[in-house]
Amino acid sequence: MSEQAATRGERKERTRRALLDGTLALAADRGFAALSLREIARTAGIVPTAFYRHFASLDDLGATLVDDGVTALRLALRDVRRNADASLSDTVRFVFEQVRPERELFSFLSRERHGGSAALRTAIALELQLIVRELVADLSRISALDSWSPPDLEIAADLLVATVTDGIAAYVSAAPREQSAIVDRTVRQMRLIALGMGAWSPPKQR
Repeated sequence: MSEQAATRGERKERTRRALLDGTLALAADRGFAALSLREIARTAGIVPTAFYRHFASLDDLGATLVDDGVTALRLALRDVRRNADASLSDTVRFVFEQVRPERELFSFLSRERHGGSAALRTAIALELQLIVRELVADLSRISALDSWSPPDLEIAADLLVATVTDGIAAYVSAAPREQSAIVDRTVRQMRLIALGMGAWSPPKQR
């Protein structure tokens, strides 16, 4: 690759990143659905028509932000779950370690999960459902849960994922001095759920 081509590619990547960062900054005040392509392009110093050199549409830009956050978190969790020695506490704290340097992004995702953009709500919901499905597969390999049906495992996985996502939402909106307590609380919540799962006997299937 020539130096000129490399420089052109670097400029394109900087502009693309500026569009994503500008979207996060604007959406913090009004939400993604209220943003226009023109004002997002302005944050990156480009004309609106140049936006399409980087994203096919605003929904495509939003999907990229979801991919940067939820998808990356799902893949990171997949890696940590492969460590047989990882405890529940380790796993929960690992999640918050991924969130900490991307607080603005996860603030955006937490808001948009129930926000005004149907496309973003759908994209986030699909990624969270993938996390639930992978967790169901993990739970199904635990011998103590052999008697659990797939619907029971899915309920448990939904509860675990919802607890962590609620913790993330609280974490990213909290003052720095409060964040450690939120992480500790989420760890305790997850432990209580795990204890309840260990003590619960699913009803016999008819």
